[in-house]
This record gives sequence, structure tokens and C-alpha cells, in this order.
Amino acid sequence: AVPELADYAPALWDYWERHLDPDLHRDRTLAGAVRGRTVVITGGSSGIGRAAALQLAAAGAIPILVARSADKLEEAKAEIVDAGGEAYTYSVDLSSVDAIEAFVTQLLADHPRIDMLVNNAGRSIRRGVLQSLDRFHDYERTMTLNYFGTIKLITSLLPHWRATGGGHIVNVSSIGVQTNPPRFAAYVASKSALDGWTSCVASEVVNLGITFTTIHMPLVRTPMIAPTKIYDAFPTITPEEAGGMICDALRAKPKEINTRLGTFGSVMKAIAPKAVDQVLHMAYRVFPESTAAKGKSVSPGGDASADGQGASNEALMIAHLLKGVHW
Repeated sequence: AVPELADYAPALWDYWERHLDPDLHRDRTLAGAVRGRTVVITGGSSGIGRAAALQLAAAGAIPILVARSADKLEEAKAEIVDAGGEAYTYSVDLSSVDAIEAFVTQLLADHPRIDMLVNNAGRSIRRGVLQSLDRFHDYERTMTLNYFGTIKLITSLLPHWRATGGGHIVNVSSIGVQTNPPRFAAYVASKSALDGWTSCVASEVVNLGITFTTIHMPLVRTPMIAPTKIYDAFPTITPEEAGGMICDALRAKPKEINTRLGTFGSVMKAIAPKAVDQVLHMAYRVFPESTAAKGKSVSPGGDASADGQGASNEALMIAHLLKGVHW
């Protein structure tokens, strides 16, 4: 007679786990995921992009750095090469559709295979809507780079990935998409548009081996936030930590990488939207409009916040309590 399943199933399962599981010997390290792979990183000349490139090159990847500044690109490349890695650079204006088309043509002529793309380049504007009534170009500039430029780059590479069996795309979004901080309407709107586009397209191309990861990045101490001097006193993560998040996205390829605070913000917006509006309005009143946002000049090394006034105690308390949110 055949024995009862319960009598032998544990032994079969144990044998499967020890000897037959195809994932048993899979390399789950960063090097295992990126070694020998070409990774295009926009905004790769400084900040988050440069930090990610250094970490990826150390793991055996081949970073392809893209930004406007040729000098800074060469500096980043030299650092990678001096450490024993390999890298390539392209000076491109990613806000220009024509420039992106020319770049992709040259890129594919130079490299037979592009494995991964990190859309890290972006423009942030911190300015309240009442200060932007005569600055419609604020919205145009953020959408041009953060949304249209990114989509143009992705769609230009889609035929290549369809022909070569797929690729992975990492979009560096913002915690602001989840928490909706005041004064960041132009920036958050452009990142939200990219998130929405990605969510729709991901389901269309998953059968082609083309996958996406969205990182809702918290506040990072980079040159992009330097004009807002009150951020000097705020808790932030380092470019190296942010670069590590990009590496995790390329290694594990999750759908999203979020912070606990960002996820909490999304949940609260869903269950208590009016209460969230009141809390954010309080933050809007506590945090000052920057001098630059008011259209006034700032002396070199001067404080761009609130006409030279530093952050209040209330602002510092909120910034430390809600660490990582752009205020």
C-alpha cells in the first residue's frame, strides 16, 4: 500500500531544499547581479549618481555616466578607473529630446548591450504656489527634465531591450510623492507623473523581461538642496546611503523601495486626507519661504532662508520628527 503523504512529505521537502531548489546556489550579492553589466546612470557626475557609480564599479559593473558637465564626468570616471574599474561618460542635455535621441544612437553604437538604466537626473524647485503665479516656467522646467526627458530616454531604449531580452530600469522618485509637502508642487507633480507612467507601462512590457524599480528617495545632502540653507540643520541621508539604495534596486529588483515614513504618509493621505492637509498647512506656516524663492539675490555663502533668518525651533522639531521629508 502507498504510505500516507504525511509520513514521507517532510523528507521529500527536506531533500528538495537541500539539493534540488534552483535558487539554492544563486548569488544574491550586488556583484552577482551587476558584474560585467553596463549600467547607464543619469546625473552621474555628482551626488547620488556618482556615489552609486562608485559602488557599482567596485562590484564589477560598468557604469555609463551621463550628465551635462563634461569636466565633472571625467573626474568621476577617473576616480573609478583609479580604483581599478571601468567607466564611460557622455555629456548630454537630458532636457532636450533631440539631444537624447542623438545620445541613444551613439550609446547603442558604442555598446552592444545596455543592461540597466538608472534615471537619477532631476530638477527640484522649492517655491510656494503664490510665489509662482508669474513663473509658469517652474512647472515646465521640472516636467521637461524629470518627466519628459526620462520618458524619452526609456522609450528610446525599449526597442533595444525588446531585441536583447530585457533590462532593468530604476527611477529615482521622491518621498514627496508619498507625503505631498508644501512648496514642492512643481517637483512632486513631475515625479508623480513619472510614477504613474511607470505603473502603467510596467504591466505592458513585463513579458519582454523589462522591469522597473521606483525609489521614493528621502532628503539627501546633495548640491540640489544647497540653495535652501535651512536644510543645513536638517537630518538627511548621505549620497553614499542613497547610492546604496540604488544598488539594492539593481540587486534585488523590487517593485518599489520606500521609507517607513513615506509609506506612513501614503496611508494617512488615503485614510485621513483632510487631517493631513491641516498638518501640512501647519508645516507650511512654520517653514519659511527662501530668499531665492522670493526672487531676491543671495550673497555667496549667505543664508537663503527667510531673509537670513535660520530655521525656527518648531521647524527643526518637525524636520527631525519627520526625517527625510522635503520642507
